[in-house]
Parts: sequence; structure tokens; C-alpha cells
Amino acid sequence: MHAHVAGRSEANIRTAFILNLLFTIVEVAGGIYTGSLAITADALHDLGDSFSLGLAWFFERIAQKKPSSLFSYGYRRFSLLAALINALVLIGGSILILSLAVPGLFSPGTPDAPGMFLLSLLGITANGAAAYRMRGGKTLNEQLVVWHLLEDVLGWAAVLVVSIVLLFRDIAWLDPALSILITLFVLWNVIRNSRRTLLIFLQGVPPSLSIDAVEEALVALLGVCEVHDTHIWSLDGEHHILTAHVVIDADTPADAVREIRCRVKQRAAEMGISHATIEIEEQGEVCVRPEDF
Repeated sequence: MHAHVAGRSEANIRTAFILNLLFTIVEVAGGIYTGSLAITADALHDLGDSFSLGLAWFFERIAQKKPSSLFSYGYRRFSLLAALINALVLIGGSILILSLAVPGLFSPGTPDAPGMFLLSLLGITANGAAAYRMRGGKTLNEQLVVWHLLEDVLGWAAVLVVSIVLLFRDIAWLDPALSILITLFVLWNVIRNSRRTLLIFLQGVPPSLSIDAVEEALVALLGVCEVHDTHIWSLDGEHHILTAHVVIDADTPADAVREIRCRVKQRAAEMGISHATIEIEEQGEVCVRPEDF
């Protein structure tokens, strides 16, 4: 079942990547032909999405690999590199678009409104089809890709509205103004997502968990007296890691110790933790940490 889901996820992302890349090529040509900065700005966004989808497709394959002697936790963390590279590409491209669009507010050109109208319809169709293909995705990769594609649909809907206005009214500054709005929206999302990526890279506690809540849940289990030296971090934002010291009564039988360890790991899994390393200590035992040596 897992292999089937993974294969379907990879196929969905591959299809979305091909559709997005082909349309980006058309979009770049259309932006040059129509002279529309708004289309050029959205082409940059789609180019970033194509890059993101390509890396997502590549790392979806890499993520299937089993842990090795070099990468003992597996290869899931490689997907974070894709996110950081994609963020740098989008930030650099956005700065370039803003440098062109801001002066365009004061000396706007005259974009080809009929061309913008046709391209926007094509953009809504292409990105909508890709989003439809990805619907119901179960993996984090698929869900993030769907949000990317829905953002593109909204961007093209805005271009459609502006093109209709330009068909009837000569308001040339609307095009550079829309390109600035699209670019700022992209930048806002990039910065927001980059904060999450950096939190994972710096091994911060995932937002969905807290050390206090995890310790309280484990202490509530039968046979557990105390939990301390708890550490939680994430491999890729989806697969979380826990290490903790669990204190039990000194006279706990060996069979009961094994049961307690199993209950602790089961409770951790119920809280969304993929891998738990538990060290059992007896009450009164001195907890020795590496910094104590």
C-alpha cells in the first residue's frame, strides 16, 4: 500500500511538473509578445513553481531510498535543500521584476490586452488542470504543490480581470501595478515558507508539537514517573524525531520495563512522531549528560 501511494504521488508531481513547465515556456513568450509586466511577473512565479515541482519530483524519488551508513535517518531531509534553492530563485527573480515594474508605474507602456486575455484563459486552464490532477494528495509534497498551483490560478484570474478592463479603458498603469501586487504576494509566501524551512534546518521543535505537551502525555502513562531531557525536531516538516529520558520505579520488573517502553513509543507515534529513542532510567539514578564529562 505504501509503495502504491508513493508511486501515485510521484506520478502526480511528474504530471504537474510537465504541465507547468510547458506552460511557463508559453507564458514567457506571451509576456514578451504582449509587453505585459503582469504576465512576465507571473511567468517568473511559474518558473519558480516549475523548478520547485522538478525538485519535488526528484526528491520524491530520493525519499524512497532506505537509510544508509552515510545517511542513517534516510534521505528525506534533502527536500529542504530544494525549498531553500527555490526560495533564493524566487527572491532574486522578484527583485528583478520589481526593478522593472516600479518605474513602469510612472511611464507605463501599452500592453496587448487581447493577448493578455487569451493567455490568462490558457493560464487558468493549464494550472487548474494540474491542480485537479493533484487533488486528494496525501503527502506533504503533494499538498504544497497544490497550494502553488492554486496561487497560480488566482494570479491568472487577476490578469484576466485587468485584461478585460484594458479592453474597454486605457489605464496602462494597471499592468505594472498588478505585476507589483503579484510579485509582493509571491515574496510574502516565499518568506513565510522560508521561515518554516529554516526552523526545520535549525532543528527547532515542530509547530504541531511542544515539549511540555509531549512530556505531560508520556508521564500520564502507567509506570512512568518522570520524563526529562526531551528533544524534538523534524527531518522534513512531516517526519518528526523524539529523544527522551523516561524515569520508572527502581523495582520495576524487566517485562514491565519493556511494556512501558512500548507504551511510550506508541503514545509518541499517536502524537505524530515517526521515530522515538527512549532511554529508561530508575528513580534515584543520576542522569549523566554529555556535557557532564
